[in-house]
Amino acid sequence: MYPETTMQSSTHRSEDRRVGFLFNNGHTPGSEYKRYEKLVLGYQHRVYGFAFYLLGDREGAEDVTQEVLLRLWKHRDGVDEDRVLAWLLRVTRNACMDELRKRMTYHNLVDVDSERVDHAMAGGLAPDVETEQADFQRRLQRALNQVAEPYRSIVILREIQDMKYEDIGDALGLPLNTVKVYLHRGRKMLREQLSEVLERETT
Repeated sequence: MYPETTMQSSTHRSEDRRVGFLFNNGHTPGSEYKRYEKLVLGYQHRVYGFAFYLLGDREGAEDVTQEVLLRLWKHRDGVDEDRVLAWLLRVTRNACMDELRKRMTYHNLVDVDSERVDHAMAGGLAPDVETEQADFQRRLQRALNQVAEPYRSIVILREIQDMKYEDIGDALGLPLNTVKVYLHRGRKMLREQLSEVLERETT
C-alpha cells in the first residue's frame, strides 16, 4: 500500500479553503443543502487525492476538486446517493483527463514542483525522515505519470486510496475481473517505472 496521507495531509487545509465557498454563498441551509454539505465533507478529500495523483500538482487538483463538487450540486437530483462516490470519481477522472489534454506536453508532468513537495512534507518530522519520504513521493509521482490509463487510475484507487475492487469497477465502469487484471498489470508497470526512475537517478 502506498501512503496517501504523507503526500496530501498538509495540503488539505488549502483544499478546504478552496471548496469552503460552497458553504458561504447565501444558500438557505435547508435539508437539500445540508445533504449536499454532508456529501462534500465526506468525499472532498477522496476527490482531491485522486485528482492529485492523476495530475501531479496541488493547484490542478484543487481546481478539479472545486469543479467536481460544483457539478455534484448541479446534478444532485440525478445522482443516486448510494453511488455518489463512484459518480464523483468518474467525473474527477474525466476532468483530469481533460486537463491533461489541455497541457502542451505530457512530459511537463514529470517535472517536480518543489513548492508542492515543500507543502506536502511540512510537519514535525525529523529532517532525514522528511527527506526520505519526499524522495519516495517524488519518485512515486514520476513513475505514476508514466503509467498509462486506465492502469494508473486503478493503481491509485486501490493502492493509494484503498478502495474495494467492486467500487473501483463501479467508478470506472469496468467489470470486476477486468479491474483485477488491470491492477496486476498496473502494479507491474509501476514497479518497472520506479526501477527506471531509480536507475536514472543513480547513473
